[in-house]
Amino acid sequence: MPPARKRPRTYDPARIRAAVLAQLGAVREGVRTLTPGQLALPTRLGDWTVRELVAHIGMAVTAVGRSLELPEPARQDAVLLDWPRAIASNAAAIDEFTRRLAAGTPDLGAYLGDIGRTLERQLDEHPGTRLLATNAGALPLADYLVTRTVELVVHTDDLNAAVPGLEVPHDRQALAAATRLLADALAARAPGGSTEVRVPPYAVVQCVEGPRHTRGTPPNVVETDPLTWVRLATGRLSWHDALESARLSASGERADLGALLPLMA
Repeated sequence: MPPARKRPRTYDPARIRAAVLAQLGAVREGVRTLTPGQLALPTRLGDWTVRELVAHIGMAVTAVGRSLELPEPARQDAVLLDWPRAIASNAAAIDEFTRRLAAGTPDLGAYLGDIGRTLERQLDEHPGTRLLATNAGALPLADYLVTRTVELVVHTDDLNAAVPGLEVPHDRQALAAATRLLADALAARAPGGSTEVRVPPYAVVQCVEGPRHTRGTPPNVVETDPLTWVRLATGRLSWHDALESARLSASGERADLGALLPLMA
């Protein structure tokens, strides 16, 4: 008899809403302290400066509103785990939009404040079941909001990496949701039960074809912390560099996940 299919992970909509707003608020407060010189600093995202990175963070949140302005799809034709695979398809359009937005937005702190207030209003007006047309397909608003935690967590980390000493904090619930979504995306990419991936305290998944572990200590184990996992999954850190710097432990013949990463970039 084949193993029972694992039920998809669910997320508490109220906690996700609070997490998105909290992380956006933390970014806004950090951005308000930036000088013109800091906004002109390079980032690890190609030739984007900090100004363009901040504009993109805002753009990632306003994607909710842009989708709400479109006609509601007739039916849901995608699931949450389709989103990580679809994210790279719009890279050129995202880059162009970001550059225009950065050039035309002199006060980025005020811009992020307006975005937060608008998002709150939109979430009050629309139920989580409202379908949105996204680059991954038609998804419920509640599911799409989970993807915004990934955008905000990843780009908060990009911002901290670009501006020495900035240290914008990561909201715990936002980091938890982002970690779980990316861990589940790995399990979907490489289904199986031979390798256990642990990202304490937020996620444990099994993946990779091979003998299924059922009891005791798994023969193949990967363990890392949440931010390191997010960086691996999004291409900010290579598997080799994570191992070399001891940010990651991997034991067992099926514990090398380097060929499966990044999940999105």
